[in-house]
Amino acid sequence: MMLGTAASSSSRGLIRKLGSTRLPIVATCARSNSGGSSSAPPPPPPSNAGAAAASSVKYAKTTAGTGDPEGSGATGFSTRGPVTWPALGLVAIAAASAVSYYKIERERRLENAMGKIVSTGKPAIGGPWSLVDLDGNLVTNESFKGKWTLLYFGFARCPDICPSEMVKIGKVMDTLEKEHPKLRGQIQPIFVSIDPARDSLKALRDYAKDFHPSYVFLTGAPQQVQAMAKKYRVYMSKADETEDGDYLVDHSIVVYFHDETGDIADCFTQSMRPSDIVEKVVERVTFVPTY
Repeated sequence: MMLGTAASSSSRGLIRKLGSTRLPIVATCARSNSGGSSSAPPPPPPSNAGAAAASSVKYAKTTAGTGDPEGSGATGFSTRGPVTWPALGLVAIAAASAVSYYKIERERRLENAMGKIVSTGKPAIGGPWSLVDLDGNLVTNESFKGKWTLLYFGFARCPDICPSEMVKIGKVMDTLEKEHPKLRGQIQPIFVSIDPARDSLKALRDYAKDFHPSYVFLTGAPQQVQAMAKKYRVYMSKADETEDGDYLVDHSIVVYFHDETGDIADCFTQSMRPSDIVEKVVERVTFVPTY
């Protein structure tokens, strides 16, 4: 009996001890769930979105005058001007190309026209003509029979193109003299004035001093010059006069090459170099047809 009583007494003490230990745990959980007098959890750290918003406020820029009222960065207006230097450069290149193409095409058409053959088998250009030389002697196309002629139309007061073309023909004559002396004696350069009103014999004599000595200078009455120019399809137009009465004459820039019978053998445009003309002249003069 005493043992049973002692065991019971020990069991009750153990239960009380365990109970005293368990009760605080239950109480703690209850306080936690009920949100009683326990301290509140610490606040969460500030989010990145908040920091970004603060930064954007700090470094914000105005959108006034940009056409972007929402500040999205996509505006309805271009920040660049309507014309840029690269665009102007492209326009300049296109314009230069167009001018160059026009000149080349004009010369190509002119050369085609010069080489057009009519049904008789002769070029549809040139014909009989009569003018006077620097000594006042009558000269016609028949005067150069047996000679290959380089015929050029111009005027003594031409500022640049006429002198340039005549100097070029002078270089052709010098090259022929040096490289083909036998052919040189067969070639005769001729200058015909298309401004007879001002190109008197005296004016042409003074003008001739600046060019190759083999040149023959010709002029005549306005009707004679116009008739000859028409046969060679030479374009010429008097430009507006200045206050002092001076003027220029626009005209075709072509050298007509005739064979020894007076027929057109070839024509040389402004773009051709002296070496190109020499090559053509030698080719034409030395050509031997085969039948």
